[in-house]
Amino acid sequence: MGTGIAQVAAEAGHRVRLYDAAEGAASAAIDRVAEQLAKRVRKGKLDETSRNEAMARLEPAAALSEFADCGLVVEAIVEDVGVKQSVFREIEDICGKQTILATNTSSLSVTEIAAGVRRPDNFVGMHFFNPAPVLPLVEIVEGLATSFDVVQTVIATVTEWGRKPVLVSDTPGFIVNRVARPFYAEAFNLLQERAADAQTLDRLYRDCGGFPMGPCELTDLIGQDVNEKVSRTVFEAFNFDARYRPSRLQRQLVAAGRLGRKSGRGFYDYTERKSRSSSEPTSKPKRGRV
Repeated sequence: MGTGIAQVAAEAGHRVRLYDAAEGAASAAIDRVAEQLAKRVRKGKLDETSRNEAMARLEPAAALSEFADCGLVVEAIVEDVGVKQSVFREIEDICGKQTILATNTSSLSVTEIAAGVRRPDNFVGMHFFNPAPVLPLVEIVEGLATSFDVVQTVIATVTEWGRKPVLVSDTPGFIVNRVARPFYAEAFNLLQERAADAQTLDRLYRDCGGFPMGPCELTDLIGQDVNEKVSRTVFEAFNFDARYRPSRLQRQLVAAGRLGRKSGRGFYDYTERKSRSSSEPTSKPKRGRV
């Protein structure tokens, strides 16, 4: 997700520094952006000059100290409040008082994360959707202490980046991840009841429901662990309301390490790529059993 956000900002004309705790990961992310932009050039959606200019704006950072002069820092790390707070406290010691700190959390409380920093008024949620360069929506999440000026600046920035900002309150799951829970839950219930297999359900959602992707291939793209964590977060935040109960089936996938595309297997097997046809799932999986 961080890679996609960096690409969006760089294409819009902003200088971007990428940092990752894993050695070489930031440079690898820039290489992935180069691949994506090259594909757009080949398809005639981007000219070579624009590609080169966007790539020139991207640079890897060897340490967080290189963020000292940044006006906006967007975090896209593990969904853990304590870990996020720790990183933001470190960034706060490095950056200026006017630097806006933003989290890309998909379901955690922005107010709670902001409680761990000294300047919660400069803290905001910027929830992009995967893949960020393709999906235009960005949820701008206003924490309890977020200042009006910060919200307006972030909305203007996201608009300049060619995205569609939507201001939302700091409610569990925000808008999209809250209304999406039934989308996933009912599909997983049908799988558990053996009413249909994953491929059949995905085709029904796409061909009959008009969705770009079905729930099984979409959670494989997102990451079963990430999606399941969001489900648990929303479930707990709403005092274990049965409407948001996480799926045991999805939990089994996570426990088995079948996380989707990133692990090579989820609901589908991605170790063998097939040519895509109109009758195959959009994620091009090798069909597997649930």
